[in-house]
Amino acid sequence: MTTLDTAPQSAPRASFLNDPVIRGIIYQVVVAVILIAFIVWIVGNTAANLAAQNKTTGFDFLWKTAGFDISFSLLPWSRGSYYWEAFLVGLLNTLLVAFIGIVFATILGFTLGIARLSSNFIISSLATVYVEVIRNIPLLLQLFFWYFAVLKAMPAVRQSIALPYDSFINQRGIFVPRPIPDEQFGFVWIAFAIAIAAVFLMRRWARKRLEATGQRFPVFLTSLVLLIGITAIGWFVSGASVAFDPPVLERFNFTGGLALPPEFVALAFGLTIYTASFIAETVRAGVQSVNHGQTEAAQSLGLKDNDRLRLVIVPQAMRVIIPPLTSQYLNLTKNSSLGAAIGYPELVNVFAGTSLNQTGRAIECIAITMLVYLVLSLATSALMNWYNGRVRLVER
Repeated sequence: MTTLDTAPQSAPRASFLNDPVIRGIIYQVVVAVILIAFIVWIVGNTAANLAAQNKTTGFDFLWKTAGFDISFSLLPWSRGSYYWEAFLVGLLNTLLVAFIGIVFATILGFTLGIARLSSNFIISSLATVYVEVIRNIPLLLQLFFWYFAVLKAMPAVRQSIALPYDSFINQRGIFVPRPIPDEQFGFVWIAFAIAIAAVFLMRRWARKRLEATGQRFPVFLTSLVLLIGITAIGWFVSGASVAFDPPVLERFNFTGGLALPPEFVALAFGLTIYTASFIAETVRAGVQSVNHGQTEAAQSLGLKDNDRLRLVIVPQAMRVIIPPLTSQYLNLTKNSSLGAAIGYPELVNVFAGTSLNQTGRAIECIAITMLVYLVLSLATSALMNWYNGRVRLVER
């Protein structure tokens, strides 16, 4: 009889290339080599082209005299200013219109989003028409409309339209009184900062009190009292005062006051109403994502309509609203570059436009401009992600 060999046989060794870990490493190395080779080729080709055209590179041009005018600036500006100052002027103008647009677009968008869900047919229909019309017309065309068809069609300076509080509007923009605070007004800002801190602490205390006892505290009215009261106390104690310099019509233009050029007004207004239409849809979707049982539960507790929306619906909807809302904030900031089409001196117009054309430093100007928008986008995303973590639902 023959004896069968029953010793366990070892499994055949897997091929070297069939190992998923090894394959993954090889793929990554190949992609990295191709990417590095492409970058080296781009850099070498760019350097060769610049050398052939006798062009130099570097950022020394930032300390050279700009030699051009800027129509709207938050900083002192003259033709003798440097290119780095032109960069700061364009950056601040971009931040100004982006901040104003984000604030007012958020307020208008939330209002329209809630209005679309209203049981009132007229309100919901008007909100729907607004959203569907505004968001389906390209932003650039809307900016052209507000700038050329509305603001530039205003009367000439001598026929300016008078507005309340010594304000005027004409084809050169909107002219309003300029506030001039005295030296003691800094104490008012300190008092206002203290009031904001007091409101924040009060809101935290009221939330803990509600969770512990179920008793509600009039947070809104108390916040108003703290903001107005503490600021007013700082105002009267410091003896601060604010004078107003009204615009005065001279022979050819207004002197004094604060001038808001039509380019700024058209861009800020256009960005606000355009982005608000998208925010409205985001808010509507977020509210509708909340289970209807939450509304019924709030009704069973005897909450009023406003309280149901503010305390139950919106807090749960925010986890759905915030991610797309962040995208709208990013879009609004980047869309501010369209101000170059109507002559608003934002970053692209001043630095990636005029400064680039005069210095010929295309790579440097475009690289700095791209880096600015990247930093602004990452900072906005980080702030909104932090807020999203604060309002997300926590499972027990």
